[in-house]
This record gives sequence, C-alpha cells and structure tokens, in this order.
Amino acid sequence: MAETAMIGPNAILQMVPVLDQLGGLKLRTEVLTRAGIFELPTGEEMIPEGPAARLHAEVRRSLPDMAPALAWAAGRATADYILAHRIPPKAQWLLKRLPAALAAWLLARAIRDHAWTFAGSGQFRLVSRYCFEIENNPVVRDETADHPLCDWHAAVFARLYQVLVHPDFICEEVECTAQNGHPCRFELRRCSGRLKQRRV
Repeated sequence: MAETAMIGPNAILQMVPVLDQLGGLKLRTEVLTRAGIFELPTGEEMIPEGPAARLHAEVRRSLPDMAPALAWAAGRATADYILAHRIPPKAQWLLKRLPAALAAWLLARAIRDHAWTFAGSGQFRLVSRYCFEIENNPVVRDETADHPLCDWHAAVFARLYQVLVHPDFICEEVECTAQNGHPCRFELRRCSGRLKQRRV
C-alpha cells in the first residue's frame, strides 16, 4: 500500500460519526486504534491513503455484518459533504435542470476530473456516463472476498447521481478487485421503485 499516495480526508472523517452512531466513542477508538489512526485529519487537506484504507479494512474485519451498511452511510455522508462544499450552487442548479443524459455526462466528467480525491493511487477510468472503473483500488488492495467490497465508493456515486441527475439512480459494484483482481467496476442505472437506502 502506498503510504505516500494521497486521498481525500472524508475517507476517514465520514466514517467516524457512523462508528459513533453504532457504538459511541468506545467503538470508534477501538476501530481507529486497530487501524493505526491516533489523530483525525483536520479536513483541510489531502491525507495519505494508507490510514484511510486500513480504516475501511478494519471496519470490514471487526464488524463484518455491519460493514456494508457502515461504508454506505459514510459514502452517502461524503457525497453530501461534496454537495455542500465542493460543487458550486450554480453548477448544481444547472445539472438538476438539464436532461438526465446530459447531466449524467457532465457529472461523470467532473467525477473523472476529481478522481484523485477518492481513488488515491488507483487508476480511475470513465467507461461511460453510467460506468466507472478503479484499477488497483487502494481501499480494497490485497484483500480477497467472494463479493464486492467497495460500498463507500458506490454510495458516493449513487448519492451524487440521485441529487444532481435523477432521484431514481442506484449504483452497483458489479466487479471488485477483491474478487478476481479485475478493476472495481461501478454501474449506475435508474431503478423504478428505488431500492431502500441501507441503514446503520
């Protein structure tokens, strides 16, 4: 894992209140300590990807049944932070009023242009306006599983599309590096009768 590669601080910061909600300060401290995190980021600058990846891995290891819902909640909160602080209100106003296909394309390009904030040393590829890949994804690097693990990323993408393109969008990770070594592949689609949001 590349300790010197950088990722956005929300990869850690948005997981903290989720852990607090589940088990309070005690659980948060235990999980962060096992992940080797003894001081939280300020949120004002990028952070090394290593601690963030270790935190997500530790959540999966120590809370296996709850990990998908926890990561999803943290991803949704990350997207809400992006909407509140990183995407100008005028741009959001415009995207919400464009035809969905055009809004999706503009949003996908913006995600591609800012991929360094969530992909770290991984390589992001824009396959289409509704499909992304992250090769060598640091959040699951060196892990093995029989199912996709990248709920945090999927939740970020889903929430952004739901708010800025159409509320019926869902995002599914259809391939994961942890399963077969292939790039993590995320597909967005509109789903009539939206799937219920996962809850912690």
